[in-house]
Amino acid sequence: MKIPMLMVFFTVSTVISQTTDEKQLKAIYDMALTDGKAYDWLNHLSNQIGGRLSGSVQAQQAVEYTKEQLDSLGLDRVWLQPVMVPKWVRGTPEFAYIETKPGITTNVAICALGGSVATPDGGIKAKVIEVNGIEDLEKLGNEKIKGKIVFFNRPMDPTQISTFSAYSGCVDQRYSGAAEAGKYGALGVIVRSMNLRIDDYPHTGSMSYGDTPVQNRIPAAAISTKAAELLSTTLKLNPAINFYFKQNCKQFDDVQSYNVIGELKGTTYPDEIMVVGGHLDSWDLGDGSHDDGAGVVQSMEVLRLMKANGYKPQRTIRVVLFMNEENGLRGGNKYAEVAKAKNETHIFALESDAGGFTPRGFSFDCSDADFEQVQGWRKLFEPYLIHMFLRGGSGADIGPLKDEGLVLAGLRPDSQRYFDHHHAENDTFEHVNKRELELGSATMASLIYLVDKYGFGIQKKVKG
Repeated sequence: MKIPMLMVFFTVSTVISQTTDEKQLKAIYDMALTDGKAYDWLNHLSNQIGGRLSGSVQAQQAVEYTKEQLDSLGLDRVWLQPVMVPKWVRGTPEFAYIETKPGITTNVAICALGGSVATPDGGIKAKVIEVNGIEDLEKLGNEKIKGKIVFFNRPMDPTQISTFSAYSGCVDQRYSGAAEAGKYGALGVIVRSMNLRIDDYPHTGSMSYGDTPVQNRIPAAAISTKAAELLSTTLKLNPAINFYFKQNCKQFDDVQSYNVIGELKGTTYPDEIMVVGGHLDSWDLGDGSHDDGAGVVQSMEVLRLMKANGYKPQRTIRVVLFMNEENGLRGGNKYAEVAKAKNETHIFALESDAGGFTPRGFSFDCSDADFEQVQGWRKLFEPYLIHMFLRGGSGADIGPLKDEGLVLAGLRPDSQRYFDHHHAENDTFEHVNKRELELGSATMASLIYLVDKYGFGIQKKVKG
C-alpha cells in the first residue's frame, strides 16, 4: 500500500517535535535539580523574613526581597503593582483553659482566627455547647446557645483521599461559624483546627462576619485537634464545665502593599500573556514555607530556568507574586482588574499554592478541547512520575482572570501532609524537602514551555 507523502511528513514531524520536547524537559529538570535557586530563596523568605501577614513589616520586606531577586535575573521588565490590603494584628499570645471545677483547670492550645475581634480585656468564661457544624445551630436555637461558647467540632473526613476535599467539607465552620453563632446569642466560638493529624498546633485561617454590625461581632478562635478531642471528651463526662479564652487581636485601616511582577517578553506573540504565580503573604504563626513561600519561589524559578537554558519564549511569560491571598484576595483581584483595564490578552495562568511537596500533576479549568490537548502531553511527564492531569480548580489568585477560552491550571503536589502544616506554627522551612521543591519548579516550567510552544488549538484572544 502506498503511504501518502503528506502523512509521512506529519509522522516524521511529530516524532522530531516529541524528541525536541523530551530534550527540553530534560534540560529543565536537570538544571532545577543541579543548579536550582528556589530553595535558597525560600530559606531567605522563611528564616530571614518569616511570617508575612498582609500589611505587616515582614510582608513589605518580602516585596522588596523578591523584587530584588527578580531584578537580578535580567528579565525584560520587573515592577510593583500597588494594592490596598487589610491589616489585622494578632497581638499578645492567646490563652485558654478548660475548667472542670472552680480552680481546677487544664490549659489548651488555641489561636485567634484571622479577622476575629478580641475578647473583652478579662477574657470570656462560659459554658460550652458542642456542634457538628453550622446546620446544628438552628436545631438548638437561642434557648440552648445564648450566653454560651459554641464549639464547632466537625473534623476533616479522613476517608477522603484528596485532603483538599476533606478541607472543603468542614472549612465553612471556620469561615462563617462566628457570624452564624452570634445570631443565636453565643458569646464566642471555638473551632476545631483544619488538620487531619492529632497534635497540639492550632491552625488559624480567614473568617468573616458577613454583614454583622461591629458591635455584635463575637470572638473566634481555632483549637488544636488534640485539645478539641480533650474538650469533646470532657463535655461528654461533664456538660457543666466552663471554657475560658482570651485574645487581643485588632483590625486596623487598610494599608498599601504590592504585587511583585516580572516578565520575559515573547518574541513572536508578545501580546499573548502566560502567568505563573503564588501568593507572597502568609499567616503569622509559622514562616509560611509551604503556604505559600514554596509557590512563590517555584514561580520565580520558572523564569530563571527559561533564562538560564537560553530559551526564547514565543509568548510573554509573566511571574506574579500576589499579595493578600490569605485574608482578602486583594492582590489577585487587583491584577485581574488592571489586566482588564489595559485590555491585555491572557491565554494561560498557572498557580502553585498547595505546598512544596512532591509534584503529582496538574488540575485544569478549561474546555474539553483544551483538556484533550493537555492530555496529549502526559507522556512527556511520565519519566518524572507526573501522572495526574485532572479537570478541576486552579488557584484562588488566578481565579479572577477567568474568562471564556482562558486556560487556568494549578500545580498538584502530593497533599497527604499539607494540612499537618497549613496555617499553623509548624509551617516552617525545615518541613520543606529541597528535592521535592525543585521537582515542582521544573514541572511548572515544563508545562509553561509546552503551552508557549503549542498554544491551545485555534488560539482565542481572551481579554483580561
